[in-house]
Amino acid sequence: MNPVKFISDLGVQSKHAYWGGFASIVIALVAWLASQGKDSSDKAQSDRWGIFIGHWAPTFFALGLALKQEEK
Repeated sequence: MNPVKFISDLGVQSKHAYWGGFASIVIALVAWLASQGKDSSDKAQSDRWGIFIGHWAPTFFALGLALKQEEK
């Protein structure tokens, strides 16, 4: 089973994965900015949440590249 072909057959295109990557960067930035005004205990958790979301971007971009190859 080829998971990239399966995802492509579901109708997901490379542009969707790229948008997901850019969206995760924006959401991570918003989470980080929102954590700036809180007390120290909430700030640490908010920072970790922003970092967690930020790690999604490379996955989405890699998936976008794989889907682009599948589209060819």
